[in-house]
Amino acid sequence: MPSGMSLIVKTVTRLVASFIVLFGVYVALYGHVSPGGGFAGGAIVAGGLILVMLAFGRRQTRNMFTHGMALGWDCGGALAFVAIALLGYLAGDFFLNFAGHGDPYRLASAGTIPLSNAAIAAKVGAGLFGVFLALAVFRPGQRQEGEQ
Repeated sequence: MPSGMSLIVKTVTRLVASFIVLFGVYVALYGHVSPGGGFAGGAIVAGGLILVMLAFGRRQTRNMFTHGMALGWDCGGALAFVAIALLGYLAGDFFLNFAGHGDPYRLASAGTIPLSNAAIAAKVGAGLFGVFLALAVFRPGQRQEGEQ
């Protein structure tokens, strides 16, 4: 029996999901010069991944995106955020914007803020997708594979 939704939903998801994830990355990276930021961008990225899971089913999606991958991105985002804060501390103050400042309204205009937004986007996106994955896989009252 095929898993997931109909062929139409799967085809539209193949076309749209990558644009949703790309838009989430854009919102995260340009959050210092436009509305958005790391949290909003990460939530949009997670929404794109959740769309893939809803369209193709949890078994096929678990082959592409495992819970371990979500956990790795979640931990990596947190470690990157802490590393940026500690590098600022080494430069003189906690979360000090030690990177050079560029021209206004450009991506490189905010020093470490785009890096912080990218780290938060990775953490939030992976965290939200991991929570959704865990809730979809481990439903209460239902036996798991291999359980008696």
